[in-house]
Parts: sequence; C-alpha cells; structure tokens
Amino acid sequence: MKYFDFASTCPMSKESLQTYITASQEYYGNTESLHDAGSKAETLVEHCRATLANLLKVEQEGISFTSGGTESNMLAINALAEAKRGKHIIISAGEHSSIKNVTTKLMNAGFEVSEVPLTNEGIIDMEQLQQLIREDTSLISIQHVNSETGKIQPIEKVHKICKSNHLLLHSDCVQSFGKIDLSSITSLVDSFSISSHKIYGPKGIGALYIRPSLSFRPFLPNVTHESGVRPGTLNTPGIAAFTTAAKEMVMNLHSHQNHTQQLKQELIKHLDEVKQKVEIIGSNSEAPIPIIGLCIENVSGQHMMLEANRKGFYFSTGSACQMSKNAPSQTLLAMGLSEQKAQTFIRISFGRDQTLNDVRGLASAIIDVIEGEDYEPV
Repeated sequence: MKYFDFASTCPMSKESLQTYITASQEYYGNTESLHDAGSKAETLVEHCRATLANLLKVEQEGISFTSGGTESNMLAINALAEAKRGKHIIISAGEHSSIKNVTTKLMNAGFEVSEVPLTNEGIIDMEQLQQLIREDTSLISIQHVNSETGKIQPIEKVHKICKSNHLLLHSDCVQSFGKIDLSSITSLVDSFSISSHKIYGPKGIGALYIRPSLSFRPFLPNVTHESGVRPGTLNTPGIAAFTTAAKEMVMNLHSHQNHTQQLKQELIKHLDEVKQKVEIIGSNSEAPIPIIGLCIENVSGQHMMLEANRKGFYFSTGSACQMSKNAPSQTLLAMGLSEQKAQTFIRISFGRDQTLNDVRGLASAIIDVIEGEDYEPV
C-alpha cells in the first residue's frame, strides 16, 4: 500500500498518538468541573492553547478549540458576519465546501454573497475582487491554500484591500498550517481556521482564531465552554495530541518543505515520458505545498484513481468533501477548465515519510494506466 492522499487526511504520528493515550488516561476530567481532576485537565488545555498561540504568533485568548476545519469555518463566518452591519459577503470561487455551505445559509438569512473568479493559474482575480466591493460589504473570505490545486492565495494583498475598505477578513488555513510559515499572515486576518488531522494529529479536533478585540455575538447563546464561542465538553486528549502534532510540523517545517519539493520533482521527472498527455494544474514542483494536481488527457480521473488503487497506490480525484457528488470540481471550472477536462483531474498529495522510490512506483502506475490495455477514455 502506497498512500498519496495526505491532503484528505493523515495517519497520527507516534508522538501524537502517545500524547493522546497519556492525556486520555491522566487528564480525563471535564475542564469546567471545579474539582482537582477538572482543574488538571483545564491546565493542560490552557498550556496547549498557549503553545499553539506561540506557534501561530497570535494572542492566546483568540484561540478556540473546535471539532475541525469545517466547524471553525462555520463559526468564523457567522461571527464576522455578526460583527458588521453590512449584508454583503465576498468569497473566492475556490473556497472549501464548508465556507460555501455556511454562506448559503446566511443567504437565507438575508445576506448576499459574491464569488471572486479565479485566473487560469488558480489565483483569485484581484481586479475582480476590487470591483465586487460595495458599500454594504462586510466580510471577505479567501482560502489560503486550495485543497485541490495546492495554489497559495495572496492573502497579504487581500488584507490591504480589506484594510483600505474597512472590511473583515477570514482565511481557511487548513491546508497551509504546518506546510508553510503562517506568521506572515496571522496578524493580517481577523479569523482563521486550522485542523489536526491534516498534520498527523487526531481527527475530530481543530482550532479557530478570532481577533480578541473583535466584538461579535456567539453562534449559540448561554454557552460556557471556550468563552462562549462553541458548546460542548472539550476533547482534552485530542487537543493535547493536536498540539503535539502542530509542534512537530512547525519545528521541522523547512526539512518537510525540502522533502516535499524533492518528491514533487521526482514525480514530474518520471512522468516525462508521457508529458504530452499530462498537465500540471495549480501548484508546481517548486512550491512547498505537498499537493499536485494533474489532468490526464482522455482518461477520467475516477478511472485513473480506481486502476491505481488496484495497483496499490491511493490518491483522490479532489477534495473528499466533494467526491460523493460525482461532479466536476467547482475550483477547476472556476479556473476555466471545461467539464470534460475537469473530469480527468487527479490530486496527488505527499507525506513526510514517503520515499523517492514510492514516487517512482506511483509514476509507473500512472504511466501503465495511460499506456496499458486498461485505458478508458473520458
């Protein structure tokens, strides 16, 4: 088995798993309980909050622990929408489904939502963004790294636009945290979301940052956990394991980036013999994001994925949150790809323990499908 779907989810690291086990056994109290067991668990959670804040270069009181990226995005968009009077929201056409779903819900509550189109390279059209801003615009949400193409969005430029127009800015950083340095953008946004299982931590845990000086109405009233930001007993073992995984990734960021670039370059080199039939979509081999998208001429992505799976190589045809719909990626369509071409897309995402031989094997499997008898046209 050779797994190349790390953008979807990662296995837990040994260190993160051990932290989870220890915290489950020794810090089992409810953090809201007033007895010593509860206080012990609360102390651990606050230590994790401080550690994560230090890694992200943000204020500790702005971090709330959630069930993951989807909940973080939902809470952030609701909070920022409540914080301003305007009823117009701008998002990019490449946003994760969690952003599009919550803004659809807000549309039913009287908000208007506009989408910024993407260029052929997968970058938001900055000129179009400027033109979409209205007097009643209150919020802009731009994903930092796209989960399908690995393309990095220019958050610094978006921040300048937001600042000059007095707008709030949210960024979904689920695919960028632990992969690139976020310290240059965390001070520029009003909120951002991150997730544990994308960085070798447990599933079901994530974090949301909302600038502490921002006044907003919580999603639900009378909530005691996480300063009222979200309800429910905290997942203390998950928080501890998430923090361990985050420290591992951030502290070893440069070595992980170099490894990612080597793997991507190796894949492209070994696909050279079929380069006339393979097109890179989005993040190139020089980018440190461990995602690379490919369109294979006249071969459906689903067929390529299933045939590679049969050969022992696992990757996807895009974001796992959209695959069940069996429809072309909205991100790819927003980049100007035809529906037919978008159906040929596959996403390869790399892990920190993979080898160059693993990548060579993957390239050979892809070439076999392209040139072999099991070829199936779109």
